[in-house]
Amino acid sequence: MIEIIPYKIKDSIVTVPGSKSYTHRILIAAALSDGMCRIENGLRSDDTLLTLNALKQMGVDIEEHADCFRVQGNAGVFKERSEPIHLGNSGTSMRLLTALAALGRGTYRLTGTDRMQQRPIQDLIDGLIQIGVKVESVNADGCPPVDVAGGRVPGGSVRLNCSKSSQFLSALLLMAPYTTAGLEIIVTEGPVSKPYIDMTAAVMERLGVAVERDGYRRFAVRGGQVYRAGTYGVEPDASQAGYFWAAAAITGASVKVKGIMKDSRQGDVRFTRLLKEMGCEIIEEADGIRVCGGPLSAVEIDMSDMPDLVPTLAVVAAFAKGTTVIRNVAHLKVKESDRLAAVVAELAKMGISAKATDNDLTITGGNPRGTTIETYNDHRIAMSFALAGLKIPGMIILNESCVEKSFPEFWQVLEQLYRK
Repeated sequence: MIEIIPYKIKDSIVTVPGSKSYTHRILIAAALSDGMCRIENGLRSDDTLLTLNALKQMGVDIEEHADCFRVQGNAGVFKERSEPIHLGNSGTSMRLLTALAALGRGTYRLTGTDRMQQRPIQDLIDGLIQIGVKVESVNADGCPPVDVAGGRVPGGSVRLNCSKSSQFLSALLLMAPYTTAGLEIIVTEGPVSKPYIDMTAAVMERLGVAVERDGYRRFAVRGGQVYRAGTYGVEPDASQAGYFWAAAAITGASVKVKGIMKDSRQGDVRFTRLLKEMGCEIIEEADGIRVCGGPLSAVEIDMSDMPDLVPTLAVVAAFAKGTTVIRNVAHLKVKESDRLAAVVAELAKMGISAKATDNDLTITGGNPRGTTIETYNDHRIAMSFALAGLKIPGMIILNESCVEKSFPEFWQVLEQLYRK
């Protein structure tokens, strides 16, 4: 456990690591490429290393250096793997690699933690089956473990339900160039988390693969395309930046996160606009975005496209005047934890009234008090609730090491805000 001691927060400049979402996607595209790829500023965290090590187990040659990853692309050829590939509780790894395994040889079993085995993947399975892939949920419950028979994928047309996760669509898009006839994907429900789809398309186009699209309803990728080898940088993670912008909001301090600009394709950069609506000042500087805290007021906001920042906003809302309503976040129930239930339970321990419905979350601001926070082995619960400890005494975070899933240096970067 770790206790957060309130200090006066100095005006600060912080740097956060590379984007987790971009790192997963660039690693997979590089593994499929036609040569050597150098990936700079890629995130080293539990989740991204699960993807990296799974690719190694599938025969991809990857070197880890202090300043980069070097990935030797295999042009879509993967070796057989008789042993299960364990992907922990990384939903991104599980979903993206389930589609990738369809291009391999033999049958792959992808599995994970007990929580992973409760997280839905049936809609992706249904999509893969439509294009001739033999894939099944081992326990016939629509969740991992999954068995995927690799081989030649003919491609074709897919009708895909993306109401639970945009990663089902990203998974099919990433493997689409290596199908024989390409893919046409019609989204029948959703998608949630639209900016993550934009990130996937951006990575593909950056590595030389054309993606045709009609908004978020239809996508088409020609078969026979190849990801190009080259050097690719990963921009800082906007989700992680959100913690430090939120710290400024809660404490009234001024915090700049370097390297993230307003035109980023990461949807979470829009969190700054939300903080502005709540009463903060936002300053866009040449090398990053600065947030200056002020008196906070409640907001009503659709967060379906910024799900990772819902716990962060919920903690900020605890310090705001009025009742904040966060809409269209049902998909948070199937994340690393049931994040809606977790947020409500932990805010209640802080003396803050919160309620979750099937689709929404409401928080009535007040006078939060310190307490011991159960993290549910969920990195975003740990990091979000730690922010409250910058303002109020007595905040203790259990299982603080769970942040290693996405941001191993979080506690060290948080300490940079302190003026003792």
